[in-house]
Amino acid sequence: MKSVVATCLLLLPLVASQATADFEATAAKIEAAKNHERRSEAERARDRNRKPVETLEFLRLRDDMTVLELLPGGGWYTKLLGPVLEEKGRLYISIGAERTGTRIEGKEGFDTTSMIPFDRENFSRAPGSRRSTVPEFSFGIDGKVDLALTFRNMHNFSEEGRDNINRAVFQALKSGGYYGVVDHNRRHMQADYHENWRRMDPVQIIKEVEAAGFEFVDYSDLHYRPDDELRYEVGRATVTGNTDRFTLLFRKP
Repeated sequence: MKSVVATCLLLLPLVASQATADFEATAAKIEAAKNHERRSEAERARDRNRKPVETLEFLRLRDDMTVLELLPGGGWYTKLLGPVLEEKGRLYISIGAERTGTRIEGKEGFDTTSMIPFDRENFSRAPGSRRSTVPEFSFGIDGKVDLALTFRNMHNFSEEGRDNINRAVFQALKSGGYYGVVDHNRRHMQADYHENWRRMDPVQIIKEVEAAGFEFVDYSDLHYRPDDELRYEVGRATVTGNTDRFTLLFRKP
């Protein structure tokens, strides 16, 4: 038994070094995308805070993957992912992706990027609630996705909405595929109020994603910010750009 353990320990550095080597080509493509003129100065200014190379390495991105990005917003990550995946992989964007899809359509770097339509009428909101829900749905690409990603979006949805999104992602992923979730931290078990509604309890998110069938793989402290007191709305001038965020990785068995 001791010899087996010793052998495993000896192999760990080899596995880690191989994983690093496998990411080198992808990292070079991320750097090229970061420095491309298609990105604005405002987008470049966020690189230091968002750490895209380190974050995407942790989330297991490789340049030959089929990736699904949810709620791309203004396309900050899309402008990195599309060019990285253009040659050997594929990028899908969906849910609130129309604005980004229009901006990148026909542009250099996005030949293998496409939008999966998601009708805005799917969104609904209970009276007095800031969070939306969506019904059960499918992306229509069952078992084709290697990696699904969502950055600072889960707080926009009710528990029911998050559950339906998680289950649709599970359906879209291949067996062994990964699901990366990043969002603003709040204190564990803290109730909603006007200052924290755009923050999420990471323990709650882990439980919800596991309930959809996923295995929890790992977390990263890349976006840990000890000077964020978790007290204020993330859009406040004293907090924005420096929120404490959880970075979680899950796997479809």
